[in-house]
Amino acid sequence: MNKLVNGQIEKFFIEDSWRVFRIMAEFVEGFEALSNVKDCVTIFGSARVSEGDKDYELARKIGQQVAKAGYGVITGGGGGIMEAGNRGAAEADEISVGLNIDLPFEQIPNQYANVRLGFKYFFVRKVMFIKYAKAFVILPGGFGTLDELFEALTLIQTKKISKFPVILVDSSYWEGLISWIKSRLLVEKKIEKEDLKLLTVVDTPEEVVEHIKHFYQEAE
Repeated sequence: MNKLVNGQIEKFFIEDSWRVFRIMAEFVEGFEALSNVKDCVTIFGSARVSEGDKDYELARKIGQQVAKAGYGVITGGGGGIMEAGNRGAAEADEISVGLNIDLPFEQIPNQYANVRLGFKYFFVRKVMFIKYAKAFVILPGGFGTLDELFEALTLIQTKKISKFPVILVDSSYWEGLISWIKSRLLVEKKIEKEDLKLLTVVDTPEEVVEHIKHFYQEAE
């Protein structure tokens, strides 16, 4: 019995060792593939919308406007808002990066990303989102969108990465979250008042671009 248990433990550690190499390979592949990608804006939002939906069309316009301002666009590479952001950038003849993730329910890469990468590990993919982004633009979405939003805020708040614009789009969608942050987190001193400045809420593609430009003009 002990031998079987030890055998299972040994197998477990061997598999972990090889997993480290797979993780390293994903990092190397990502860094090499994106090494020549210029400044980009990362766009997040729900995969559960389609062409014609107001959020899809908003993301598409943001992708276009961001591209016309001279930025590439990075998304999670799938459908919905990801597709729309890539589509807008591609329509403006700009770099359109799709960082797809392998999921139990298949996420099909969208056709509008002209630079495509696939990832097995979420945390490797998140590094790529942040490393090559000059801003995060967050449209309405679910758990995955919130995960990416709060990871960025945490890294900026703790000074693990340099500050960059984190922009929530659609004030009507985000007002409940912002209200809760102010009424609970701030009031109960779970965050500082200065932390509220890490987030900006806007409603239009023009406001997105204007805020990004203003942020970097002030930083000069």
